[in-house]
Amino acid sequence: MNINIDNADDSPVITCASCKACCCRLEVMLMGDDNVPPELTERDRWGGWIMARLDDGWCSALDRRTLLCTIYAHRPMICREYQAGDSDCIEERRLHN
Repeated sequence: MNINIDNADDSPVITCASCKACCCRLEVMLMGDDNVPPELTERDRWGGWIMARLDDGWCSALDRRTLLCTIYAHRPMICREYQAGDSDCIEERRLHN
């Protein structure tokens, strides 16, 4: 999927190849069917399970060198449904760029 941020001809295009993994700074709630390695998870303050984040604020499953998910084939459902280039993605990119 190629999407222009501002729908202008000269605006940057967001694709998987140009992604900067900004969404990997978001809290990821785990659902019942998610099969994430337990060492990459933690309980939130309400007792629910979430993806752990390291001291740098990034998801524990993110390879810091490549900015690729190390459990991509087994990533949580919320990550599977997150759309590159939608309004949430664009807002996260603006916050972290």
